[in-house]
Amino acid sequence: MYEMLASFAQTWGLGFFVLMFLVAVAYALWPGNRDTFREAAHQPLIEKAPSDD
Repeated sequence: MYEMLASFAQTWGLGFFVLMFLVAVAYALWPGNRDTFREAAHQPLIEKAPSDD
């Protein structure tokens, strides 16, 4: 029983994580997300006025 469950988890678990990786890469490289990621990349470079705390 353990060997069957371990084999199933190794086979389908690997496939699941490969699929999730491909989805994440496709999302990151999708042309419609370009402006969002460009803005996020430049956020640390934007200077803000000091707040009056």
